[in-house]
Amino acid sequence: MDKMYDVIIVGGGPAGIFAALELAQSEKLKVLLLEKGKDISGRRCPVRDTGSVCAECEPCNLVCGLGGAGSFSDGKLVLSTQVGGHLGEYLGGELADGLIKRVDKLYLKFGASKKVFGDGEAIERISHKASQAGLRLIPTPVRHMGTENGYEVLKRMQEYLLPKIKVKTGTMAKRVLAEGGVVKGVETDDGEKYLCQYLILAPGREGADWFSHEAGRLKLTVHNNPIDIGVRVEVPHAVMKELTDVLYEVKLEYMSPSFNDRIRTFCMCPAGEVIMESTGGTDPVITVNGHSYASKKSGNTNFAVLVSTDFTKPFHEPIAYGKYIARLSNLLAGGVLIQRLGDLLEGRRSTPSRIEKGKLKPTLKSATPGDLSFALPFRHLTGLIEMMMAMDKMIPGVASEDTLLYGIEVKFYSFRPKLTGCLETEVKNMFAVGDGAGVSRGLVQASASGLVAAVEVMRRLEKD
Repeated sequence: MDKMYDVIIVGGGPAGIFAALELAQSEKLKVLLLEKGKDISGRRCPVRDTGSVCAECEPCNLVCGLGGAGSFSDGKLVLSTQVGGHLGEYLGGELADGLIKRVDKLYLKFGASKKVFGDGEAIERISHKASQAGLRLIPTPVRHMGTENGYEVLKRMQEYLLPKIKVKTGTMAKRVLAEGGVVKGVETDDGEKYLCQYLILAPGREGADWFSHEAGRLKLTVHNNPIDIGVRVEVPHAVMKELTDVLYEVKLEYMSPSFNDRIRTFCMCPAGEVIMESTGGTDPVITVNGHSYASKKSGNTNFAVLVSTDFTKPFHEPIAYGKYIARLSNLLAGGVLIQRLGDLLEGRRSTPSRIEKGKLKPTLKSATPGDLSFALPFRHLTGLIEMMMAMDKMIPGVASEDTLLYGIEVKFYSFRPKLTGCLETEVKNMFAVGDGAGVSRGLVQASASGLVAAVEVMRRLEKD
């Protein structure tokens, strides 16, 4: 079998798929996409599909496979450079804005919803209410696909690509092959070597740990991103409805008065469900997330509240630190831990009976009642409580005693290699894109970063 390709893409999430969509426009190119998970239709999760406990599938079907974690996410397309990544820093605001518009058109082409939230006169009023509570609202236009429609959109992209490029699922990239500072290809976990002229690494959040180790082995210059650790909050849908009807994604920022840490809301899921997922890899932990369907509605809304922490030298293992915190929760609960806010404030653990007697019923039935203060550091816990109280001033009912907190939620995009404006690493002809490379923090900027690398590869190939 011929194992020499013009371009190899490692990772089949949004960044990898959009790189492939760009490269597939040329019939002359030999392109290989390596994905350690399954194709989209083969991805099944016992927790998501049957409500049973996490089977710790390897790799986790929720976050691995063609489509990436985006296949089963809430399907939110945040159409702004203000949030969701660092593309504006690499490309400049004008070019980044243009790319986001192009990404949006591609999602629409493959069937994304035409409705956009986050526009209108009500935003000024909501922003004023946030300011009065000591919060900052970041209004962003959002196109919501929904979990089931996002899955279908990515499935159509997969079907479009399969006749045009070579896709190998169930194949994990073990290490990058480079010689004299120039990329040569990749070696997979089964010992096979695939050679290429250009390599685009799109490992996703689940692959961030692998990429971090590869960056160290290749002696790349890296910088730590802030690490985001917190909880998934669940409240009655009616509490958030006035805001989510206008904004859908209510992005709020707060500075903790106790520690001056930046705290923010993330991934709001109106009328959605809380889910658990595994980080996968050689050192998996169970974390918490959320999603919303476009057609199936629950009576609750959930969102993450995350504390951002910047670590300085000599510490250089933010991903390991995040996993350590999540593992404490796993140790206490055997998976995801749940606690009523009222119990947390009273300094007592939640019990099954206290959860059952509460007015709010959890959407993640397998979560184990317990005490988050045994897992979260004091600094994080303090900041989270301060944020909840500030939000309650703006949105009465958010900090009800029956509000549910699930832990731990961790976002693994915590290191960033030195990259050029076209996202090339210090290894010539090797590009790094998406969340796993610390470039993006969401579907749109991940997708756009894949386009950036692919456009540059096409430009160089045309010159050769």
